[in-house]
Amino acid sequence: MHEENCVFCKIIRGELSSKKVYEDDETLAFHDINPIAPVHVLVVPKRHISSVMALTDDDAALIGRIHRTIREVATVTGVAETGFRVITNTGPHGQQTVFHLHYHVIGGRQLSWTM
Repeated sequence: MHEENCVFCKIIRGELSSKKVYEDDETLAFHDINPIAPVHVLVVPKRHISSVMALTDDDAALIGRIHRTIREVATVTGVAETGFRVITNTGPHGQQTVFHLHYHVIGGRQLSWTM
């Protein structure tokens, strides 16, 4: 299930280009177009889910798959050993700008606490 005008759904469908890092049947990981660190990869479910708040108990296996993808991204991008941050923004006050569940994997340098 995809949303017609969702930018991440368009990337998943191949209508918009992306620099893919990893892909499986349920998830896609690609480089952020506005990186804030040397490694800044987005991990998204292929099924459109608007945010963490739209998840249900039936999505537990998908969340596990997303975390497996995050581990793969950390390994492929070389930040697994040095460390990285995983962030998901939820809602307007959480600075969510694309309303398709996604996780930022950020690393490649010492990160600060300042947002």
